[in-house]
Amino acid sequence: YLAILLKKKDASHSITLFERHHPGESFGFGVVFSDATMDNLANADPATIERLKASFHHWDDIDVHYRGERLRSTGHGFSGVARSTLLRILRNEALGLGVEIRNGVEIRSRAELPPADLIVAGDGVASFLRTESQARFGTRIDERKNRFVWLGTTRRFPAFTFYFKNNEHGLFRAHAYQYETHPNGENPCSTFIVEATDETFRRAGLSETDEAATVAYCEALFREELEGEKLIPNRSIWRRFPTVVNERWHDGSMVLIGDAAHTAHFSVGLGTKLAMEDSIALAAALAPGGPIPEALTRYESERRGPVESLQRAAQASLEWFEDTERYMGTPPIQFGFNLVTRSLRITHEDLRKRDPGYIAQIDAWFAVESETQAGVIAPLLHLTERDSRGGTRRIAPPFLTPFKMRDLVLENRIVVSSMCQYSAEDGMPDDWHLVHLGSRAIGGAGLVMAEMTDVTPDGRITPGCTGLYDDKHVKGWKRIVEFVHKRSTAKIGIQLGHAGRKGASTLEWEGDEALPSEKAWDLLAPSAIAWSKAKRIPREMTAEDMAEVKGHFAQAARRARKAGFDLLELHCAHGYLLASFLSPLTNHRSDAYGGSLQNRLRYPLEVFDAVRGAWPAEKPLTVRISATDWVDGGIVAEEAVAIAKAFKEHGCDLIDASAGQTVPEQRPRYGRLFQTPFADRIRHEAGIATMAVGAISSYADANTILAAGRADLVALARAHLYDPYWTRHAAQDFGVRLPWPDPYSSINRYTPRFR
Repeated sequence: YLAILLKKKDASHSITLFERHHPGESFGFGVVFSDATMDNLANADPATIERLKASFHHWDDIDVHYRGERLRSTGHGFSGVARSTLLRILRNEALGLGVEIRNGVEIRSRAELPPADLIVAGDGVASFLRTESQARFGTRIDERKNRFVWLGTTRRFPAFTFYFKNNEHGLFRAHAYQYETHPNGENPCSTFIVEATDETFRRAGLSETDEAATVAYCEALFREELEGEKLIPNRSIWRRFPTVVNERWHDGSMVLIGDAAHTAHFSVGLGTKLAMEDSIALAAALAPGGPIPEALTRYESERRGPVESLQRAAQASLEWFEDTERYMGTPPIQFGFNLVTRSLRITHEDLRKRDPGYIAQIDAWFAVESETQAGVIAPLLHLTERDSRGGTRRIAPPFLTPFKMRDLVLENRIVVSSMCQYSAEDGMPDDWHLVHLGSRAIGGAGLVMAEMTDVTPDGRITPGCTGLYDDKHVKGWKRIVEFVHKRSTAKIGIQLGHAGRKGASTLEWEGDEALPSEKAWDLLAPSAIAWSKAKRIPREMTAEDMAEVKGHFAQAARRARKAGFDLLELHCAHGYLLASFLSPLTNHRSDAYGGSLQNRLRYPLEVFDAVRGAWPAEKPLTVRISATDWVDGGIVAEEAVAIAKAFKEHGCDLIDASAGQTVPEQRPRYGRLFQTPFADRIRHEAGIATMAVGAISSYADANTILAAGRADLVALARAHLYDPYWTRHAAQDFGVRLPWPDPYSSINRYTPRFR
């Protein structure tokens, strides 16, 4: 495909293509492209895609078979084609343009190639050309834990089809799609991929390389689904998916494309798609001429972003199929929605446009579940003017449904996340905090969270942090709480914390440096490890220190109760004091509070118990944790589940699942919704309600997270700084008008216009 594009841009190019296979040899089964990919290919080279279209099989539906039900979503748009057909058409066109193709040649080294201005290494996952210079490209290959085998079948499928089949060995997943409308001769017309965990694969006694045994086993397991048709092998061995990442894609004279450069799991994007789109970008970068190294740098710069975005989506999808057992207890309608949105690229809003009937079913189901859980009729299911004339009750989208914890009922599931304002004097909240929290409560959120509020003066991050370490603070907070309760429908919570080794710092906008000695205070931590070389070294806490600080937490909880807060959150994340006990990176103690995770949990749980005892039994107490430290040797997701279970056993009502900020050398994997998978895993494996946080900014994402069961609440931080009325505006965009406070009643006669 790249050869075709380059020849069409400049026929004078001399291009030689070395191919290890001979013409007509089998190249596997089918290739599938989304309609969006087809449009991209057609824009780059309309003539070639027009030739291919006659061989494509098109469909719009996704079918999920689960617990005896078929869950169908439509409006997606896919095209499939036999890999051999695709290659035959492309090969013939390339030959017609004057490309030299040498078949049956395996290139294992650059030294085997003739002199050239540019070498393009498209030789796959196990690329010899890349491996020869692996250090130069910064190659990392992550071989995933699941096993899968690629098979064909003459059974035709009307949709992109997923099956989930349990037997005595475990759960098997099948991904199936049709790629030919009229199969030729004995060729299969559908791809049938079977996937299982390594444990299930081994319990089944399957061999990596025995095709006959694999076919017999899978045919017997999926006999009903195959409807009497056979499975057909083609070098069908059980593999683990290799996620390939390269820090660099070129070295000035050789460039990697396709699977040699990067891979994306087959459940989201085939390597063929990525390779063809790489070819479009590379041909465009080379077209203007000029120095080839500059063109390759331009290509990589422009192409890396889209590839990494797709790889993030593929990773989310890959992990969903690795952990499908986690979701096998969920209701069918939610399971299907969860699968369709697993990559986080397709949202509730995307599906509402593609298949409004499907989303109407999801929303109706979720609304009933929410009302049942909360024990109330959703107060925000108001009628629009059009609906009210017809007397029809409007179904709210997931983010506008109620949620209950203990006796607290939130009118909707949007939370204003705790955000430090660094604007207090001696811990006292002032007019800034009133306006900050009050405006966001009026803005429609179900819950507004006050910032991390410190339990001692020496527990502050900065001199500007708020506190509940003095009775005078109760009056300041009570003023804010009463405003929220009187002027809005929101509930208000507060987050209690202690900065630990991250304390005695300058304000964030002053550089977040260590305070000068004359302004600083002594720091406490589980171990005498400074946050950084520039920060002060804390004192390792003694038993007396721990008892004293625990008492301060309990006293702060009593003050929060007097101030009237509806919810309390204990901050055990982001490297602050309690988080420092949890992480092995910051807790090097040799006593009963260090070492194993059970020991590292001991003090945070003791503090939690003290706070729970000082906080009203009818009011919820939640905990924020860092579900990973983003550093080797730190907390990982499996431990986060154990931490959540421990807090649940002590009476925690919800886990606020954040991540990182434990040590400065962290290497987070940022991206849209990058922390949501932690909330998802904790919710299902620990069996506790969760709140998703981190790079969430749209109601489409909020609805998707909630409807899929990845979290129970959605917290937004910067989005609420940018727009205090985010929830109202999101509801308006969804066709729901939230009731305004009486002083703003005239806005009901206002129609917003944005152009």
